[in-house]
Amino acid sequence: MSGGGATTPATRAEVCVAALAETFRGDGEVVANPIGTVPVIAGRLARATFEPALLVADPPALIEGTPPVGDPDAGKTVAAWIPFRKMFDVVWSGRRHVIMGASQIDAYGNQNFALIGDPAKPKAQLLGFRGAPGNTVNHKTSYWIPGHSTRCFVERVDVVTGLGYDRAAALGPAGRFHRLGLVVTDLAVLDFDTPEHRMRLRSVHPWASVDDVVAATGFELAIDGDVPTTAEPGAEALRLIREVIDPQGLRDREVPPS
Repeated sequence: MSGGGATTPATRAEVCVAALAETFRGDGEVVANPIGTVPVIAGRLARATFEPALLVADPPALIEGTPPVGDPDAGKTVAAWIPFRKMFDVVWSGRRHVIMGASQIDAYGNQNFALIGDPAKPKAQLLGFRGAPGNTVNHKTSYWIPGHSTRCFVERVDVVTGLGYDRAAALGPAGRFHRLGLVVTDLAVLDFDTPEHRMRLRSVHPWASVDDVVAATGFELAIDGDVPTTAEPGAEALRLIREVIDPQGLRDREVPPS
């Protein structure tokens, strides 16, 4: 069990959760569809604090309240049923914000989690394209990458599953709904808030440095002057993470304490 309320300092996982929750700030009433343990914790934290209008997806339903993650027996109040066929209506209307992973990502946010190597004869078969193309073209997409390295942050992805800003721009009007939020890793927070939508270093986590992030990135990052340190979660956010959302401490499996 993870406990202590807010009496102990934030762990690495908790800093990442709070940073990832920030990608939902300002979203309002959209379907939040975070994929993975840390993203789910982040989505529920955002709703429980600064984005109460978020509709938290727990397929095939939208849930109310803040049930704990990782507990199938925990009582969940269903706000609405949203079977798979209905989710496409939400996706195509742009009323969704998904957090996906990435085996590779480039400077403009092109994502790959389908395969590694030559597509004709890949070295490794991964998840496949899944819903990534439709997600990135139709609504806001953010990324959670727990292992920031040059193997993941690459100059050119082996295959494009999720569209980055350069490819979305080439679509013309068909790419008008494309929007990438934050890329949160175990080292930093990154965004695309540059004139050319090239990946920018937004903040570095307390245990990392700008040099650490640059060394772990396989392309040149946009860096605007002094890069701030990622904000740590406050007392109430820590209480919610530790006692309400993730009392089992599942977050530490993705981001070990040290």
